[in-house]
Amino acid sequence: MSSKVQSKGSKAKDHQPSTQENLPPPEANAEAIHFLNSLRQEELLLLFFSETLVMVSDTGEPQGELTIEVQGGKYKDQSGVITYFPFVHASSRGFVDKTLCGSSLLAYLSWKLEVVEQQSQEFIKFHILPMEQKTSLLKQDDQLAMTRMVKEGEEVKTEVTFFPRPSIEGFVSQAANLVLLRVMAWRHTVPSNARFLALDSEGKLCYSTYQALGSQTIQVGHQQVEVFIVEQTVHSEQGIPVSCQFYLLSDGHLAKRIQVGSPGCCMITKVPVLREEDDIEPRPAFKKKPLVWEEDLELYSRFLDRKEELRISHNSYLRQHPEAQALISDFLLFLLLRQPVDVVTFAAEYFGPFAKRRPPTPALRSSNRPSPFRELEPERSEA
Repeated sequence: MSSKVQSKGSKAKDHQPSTQENLPPPEANAEAIHFLNSLRQEELLLLFFSETLVMVSDTGEPQGELTIEVQGGKYKDQSGVITYFPFVHASSRGFVDKTLCGSSLLAYLSWKLEVVEQQSQEFIKFHILPMEQKTSLLKQDDQLAMTRMVKEGEEVKTEVTFFPRPSIEGFVSQAANLVLLRVMAWRHTVPSNARFLALDSEGKLCYSTYQALGSQTIQVGHQQVEVFIVEQTVHSEQGIPVSCQFYLLSDGHLAKRIQVGSPGCCMITKVPVLREEDDIEPRPAFKKKPLVWEEDLELYSRFLDRKEELRISHNSYLRQHPEAQALISDFLLFLLLRQPVDVVTFAAEYFGPFAKRRPPTPALRSSNRPSPFRELEPERSEA
């Protein structure tokens, strides 16, 4: 993993590497990698839908809105190749302690939830020192390029990091996390002891774990619904772990999201129409029955009609072309007089002169006649 840091502004600070950078990079375990490899395209297609949640304070007052949409999209790479991938779009905008804040997320993922390209932005409009953070992830051949820009007031800090492909196996980005939670809800299971990779708030690679907290019945509007609770924890190596609890409906819809330690939460105001997997019935098998068409009055009638139609058509053609019947009669008479052993070759030689593309027959034929089934080779002139 390599990185480059650039800072500019009146308050720019020198980059000082910490002792944490000397530690070996984290790696996902086999359980996490196996879970990601078990994903199927047919399964992810069932999780393509959009949803909207309301951001509420600890007193229940609405503070903003969160929208999440997963659908299919056409991605055009740098070489111009267009591929159909899952496309994730999420955005939030609201107030925290009367301060405007928001985020946006756009990403293309592979069918194994690997990052193809992801663009994210977060901002907090503090009156004294507004903050903004932009992060870009782009898959480049055998590595993942991350460009991270942090702006605090007038100070701008940009960092570019390259992750080799083997080092990010089992990595779950922000967009992939939204889809992965829907998969866990759909399967109603969380991989035990799975240790994935994620990025912490500082853009550093760290561990991410998921834990099933069981099922619970919650009140949504005037309805009670059963939810499956999953807690995700991002274990930052340079700070305290950050945990979020996701209350998921059976089809993957997010009913409620709580960040542990935060006074507010996000929740739905009405229960969506739950999606169910279609039961595909096996195709009926019909035994093949012998067809005795002579006993079928309709088929036999069609046969007689078609037979009479062909007889009339053939007789009409022969009346219009009497030379055809004369030609066939001459051939049969000549065949019976000669009585050759090879009838096919005899017929080819007989009808050969009638071909337009056949070269003229020489006046004197040799005893070694050429085969009528191949072209006569032109004679080579002697030098």
